[in-house]
Amino acid sequence: MIIEPRIRGFICITAHPAGCAQHVHDQVAAVRAKGPIADFPKRVLVLGCSGGYGLSSRVVAAFGGGAATVGVSFEREPAENRTASAGWYNNRAFEHEAAAASLPAVTLDGDAFSAEMKARTVEAIRETLGGQVDLVVYSLAAPTRTDPTGRTWRSAIKPIGDPVTVKTLNTDKGEVFETTLQPATDEEIEGTVKVMGGEDWELWIEALKAAGVLAPGFRTVSYTYIGSELTWPIYWKATLGKAKEDLDRAARAIRAKYGDEAARVVTLKAVVTQASSAIPVVPLYGVVLFKVMQEQDLHEDILEHIDRLFRSRFTRQPNDLDEAGRIRLDDWELSAPVQTEVLRRWPLISTETLPEFADLALFRSDFLKIFGFGLAGVDYAADVDPRVVPDLSGAA
Repeated sequence: MIIEPRIRGFICITAHPAGCAQHVHDQVAAVRAKGPIADFPKRVLVLGCSGGYGLSSRVVAAFGGGAATVGVSFEREPAENRTASAGWYNNRAFEHEAAAASLPAVTLDGDAFSAEMKARTVEAIRETLGGQVDLVVYSLAAPTRTDPTGRTWRSAIKPIGDPVTVKTLNTDKGEVFETTLQPATDEEIEGTVKVMGGEDWELWIEALKAAGVLAPGFRTVSYTYIGSELTWPIYWKATLGKAKEDLDRAARAIRAKYGDEAARVVTLKAVVTQASSAIPVVPLYGVVLFKVMQEQDLHEDILEHIDRLFRSRFTRQPNDLDEAGRIRLDDWELSAPVQTEVLRRWPLISTETLPEFADLALFRSDFLKIFGFGLAGVDYAADVDPRVVPDLSGAA
């Protein structure tokens, strides 16, 4: 079949197997070009490994740090006339690359919130990582979660207290407009904390400890975003912010049990992901931010950002933790020169001025790459089998 991008709202419902393979191959090559990372953990578990920060973390850990990896994600399989999710293709492309480099790697597909998946992961650690794990990366993103009691919780991206009117962007049409968001109910706030907070992160660490697969001196990280005052009404000071506060709580609880450096929340920069594309105001803020950071020679894509984390902030004692004990990798985004310019442009942004003040083309390009489209070297006119992921591990 000929596979083309089919976009509905903030999601692309198709993915290209060759394009996803090329995207993973390009990331592997970029990490290798920077050389090995000294003293990196050699046995790594990535929860939420199939895309975004999780995939980049696995690529950098393996091909920069030389780590054996176990990955967990929940994907849609392909059929003869239907593509898989992008993550399904990414996972298999990663395994091709790891096998060619003689790096042990296994990927488990299923609900990472479930007790069954935790048990399967323990077995994979025993079989693939020699029985213990040195680093656990928690990078799960999901709209719902079923907790150990069997109750299913749903997250809601809403403000708290009063309605909020924000400026946002229709990325398909390139139109800037205002939208008013109604405040969350108490149940929606609780649900968002249950889905996106730190409870499941703690449960994972407890399950791994109980099974005896946490190595002495293990470390675990979870990723968060704070952003600037432009995104706070719908992010940090909204339901998402409450969930992120709970993530900080979980990190403190894990450190209290396992040591001062056992767990850290890492605050990252704004990037294009499936999740971020769905949050009002964030895409508009992102396209403005990207252009400003490019002009100031500070822009990073997801892989570059995680590579900087693991090379410069992770393998040594962080000396720039914030008041909550987080590792701050959003320092370039929130620097005074960047934010001053973003804030200057914000009131000037409209549909007409968007090309002058923002970079929508970069946003669209990064968004399509998530699903394997727009990659150099891929023949998108070719008839492909959606069930087959090409092995590019031997390609130049």
